[in-house]
Amino acid sequence: MLQISGWIALGLIALAWIFSDIDFADLFSARRMDNFSRFAERALPDPLRQPGDGASLGAWVTEQMNLYGWRGMGATLGISVIAIVLAGGIGSILGAFGARNLMSAHPFVPHATAGHGACNHALDHVAQAVRILCILLRAIPEYIWAYLLLAMLGSSAWPAILALAIHNSGILGRLGGETIENLPSEPLRAMSMAGATRKEITIAGVFPMALGRYLLYFFYRFETCVREATVLGMLGIVSLGYYISESRAHDQYDELIFLVILGGVLVMFADILSDLARRWLRRSV
Repeated sequence: MLQISGWIALGLIALAWIFSDIDFADLFSARRMDNFSRFAERALPDPLRQPGDGASLGAWVTEQMNLYGWRGMGATLGISVIAIVLAGGIGSILGAFGARNLMSAHPFVPHATAGHGACNHALDHVAQAVRILCILLRAIPEYIWAYLLLAMLGSSAWPAILALAIHNSGILGRLGGETIENLPSEPLRAMSMAGATRKEITIAGVFPMALGRYLLYFFYRFETCVREATVLGMLGIVSLGYYISESRAHDQYDELIFLVILGGVLVMFADILSDLARRWLRRSV
């Protein structure tokens, strides 16, 4: 099977080479190399490019942070936090309604025990519809959602917030539903057989058992929100991506590189925070 997959991959590479109009030699043409050299030269901060003018690198960094850095990082982080909180709340609801064992006629009770008609319960169709909705929400990229929302809501932070929230709601909804379906069934089945209602099982049984795993997914998606909030700024939404796009438009490559590095630092901060939270949750669960 591995050998067949290798031959298929080689065939696809050959087809891409034959039918694409990509000229790899053009990548190393004199014009490309000249553009690269000019970019590399102008990407250096002024104190390094012109060391004799008396300005220090620290003063230049402070100036950039005061002009765009703090504002861009704050906007990016704010968009990410609000978006993931919305996505987490909506995703938890979608996950509960999308879990087939919770939405069956008799939650967590085998069909043979519950009766012949359990599989045909109306809530089974609700669970299937919610799972399809989650697929649709996450199938459309955040960038497309933001592009559509900008046309409807105008330029503000909300198109980015809602775009990230919608996309991640679909992901967290699907992961939340799978988390519930993979829970140990014995204690939940005992609650159901004892006469507990679906609401009581969800609040007293499903929620505390699934919360730890769901929060792991929540913090993992938070990292993605921080990264994507930067990218969405290139649509005109104020974030680090917006200032990166502005620097590119004005050929200020030193500022562009600085803001790109700043975006990487922000993503690393979110990654470290998320990793610490996930480790604590793993020890607690």
